[in-house]
Amino acid sequence: MRNSVVERLETRRAVGEAMKSLCVLVLLVLAPVASMAGQAVEAAKQTAIAITHVTVIDTTGGPASSDMTVVVTGDRISEVGNTGKVAVPPGAKVLDGTGKFLIPGLWDMHVHWYDSTHVPLFIANGVTGIRVMWGSPLHHQWRQDIAAGTLTGPRMVIASSILGGPKPIWPNSTACATMDDGREAVRKAKRDGADFIKVYSLLPRDVFFAIADEAHRAGLPVDGHVPGSVSVTDAAGAGMRCVEHLTGVLTECSSHEAELRKPAAPGVDPSSEEARAARRRANRTAIEHYDATKADAFFGRLVKARVWMCPTLVVLRNIAHLDDPKITTDPRLKYMHPAMQKMWDPANDFRFKSRTAEDAELGKLAYRRQLEVVGAMRKAGVGIVAGTDVLNPYCFPGFSLHDELELLVSAGLTPMEALQAATWNPARMLEREKDHGTVAKGKIADLVLLEANPTVAIGNTRRIEAVIAAGRLTTKDGIAGILDAVEKASKPAP
Repeated sequence: MRNSVVERLETRRAVGEAMKSLCVLVLLVLAPVASMAGQAVEAAKQTAIAITHVTVIDTTGGPASSDMTVVVTGDRISEVGNTGKVAVPPGAKVLDGTGKFLIPGLWDMHVHWYDSTHVPLFIANGVTGIRVMWGSPLHHQWRQDIAAGTLTGPRMVIASSILGGPKPIWPNSTACATMDDGREAVRKAKRDGADFIKVYSLLPRDVFFAIADEAHRAGLPVDGHVPGSVSVTDAAGAGMRCVEHLTGVLTECSSHEAELRKPAAPGVDPSSEEARAARRRANRTAIEHYDATKADAFFGRLVKARVWMCPTLVVLRNIAHLDDPKITTDPRLKYMHPAMQKMWDPANDFRFKSRTAEDAELGKLAYRRQLEVVGAMRKAGVGIVAGTDVLNPYCFPGFSLHDELELLVSAGLTPMEALQAATWNPARMLEREKDHGTVAKGKIADLVLLEANPTVAIGNTRRIEAVIAAGRLTTKDGIAGILDAVEKASKPAP
């Protein structure tokens, strides 16, 4: 029995139908203006770019290096060294980094998005890489367009379709009722070019393990929701690489785990008040009976299995606090089309139509416990990667990654650890350390130039002077151009 308030709300199939319909509406509205957002971007590659007199942040946790020069040639970092000892190539575009700080490009490791208008917002926010958690042919086309320079956007790691249970939560997921269904879904994902397999909440136990086995044979990692039929420890033992939203974590940390894992009574309508009351009781039990000793042993198993956690605190916070006008009237809504704003309005979201005062209270209690758990996990050595669940309520492309970093710090991570969750850790998890994660000679030139030190205050990741993505430079003026174009494109037609 799953303990997360968010997960329990999402299992109602009516939600999937409503959300999908609204997403289609957004796509139809935005399609005619999809090419506008990138017009102000300085996308052309320079012969070379040199950032001089800059402080380079070593995101492996080492000391920063001051008064450095970093040279970019093509899409790679060609030189890193002390200013005055590194030659600036003739004709290079020179950026004076005096008093500024250079970090690797940021990654948002949990993204859903389906219109190209807003894709440049990732670059405007220094997010040079994203992990797409429900892949489609559209995303593979975007990846080609971004590589060709015809679309301004981040590099992309793309999931399979969502592999759901016999009756998937979301329309257009891949239904997997049997072990053979699961294995064939993995084989199809491999043929379609998916970078990893996305598993979801309602998979039967035997189907989940068949998927994990077939994915191992295909050389594809498995990320996603830990199904309610499987413990996180068992999922880790099957080779699951990354767990999203802390699914299953509070259950496994509870002294009442056995009780929480009892299946729901047969024949009970999941939308009935009886079922909702049972879920509330289970949620409260999981929240209130957290066992720190049991949790420490569990975290040790995760470390040993090298399982990563993508907590997506920003979406957990948002859904737990939909009664907070600071969230529902966020000024960044100006970058979202009215159709998206309508989708995000809790009054229009079927997940929250029957929400009671007790549900709201439990949501806030769960979120506070989840913050504590993330801090405890990090202290135990569990690897954390930063993700937002963009497309969910009030999770903004690009912008919300900075919200996530601040929430990780509020959970107990140091600013450096939060920064690592969006730079070095994604490179390690994705096995791309050769090309990403640090500022070093030979690595791909995904870089963010900041006006202030993010290891002193993590909010300084928002203070962006320039972004380099695969060697393409976007200056502060270019960032302003992106924001202006997206805001204009998102306004309703007169």
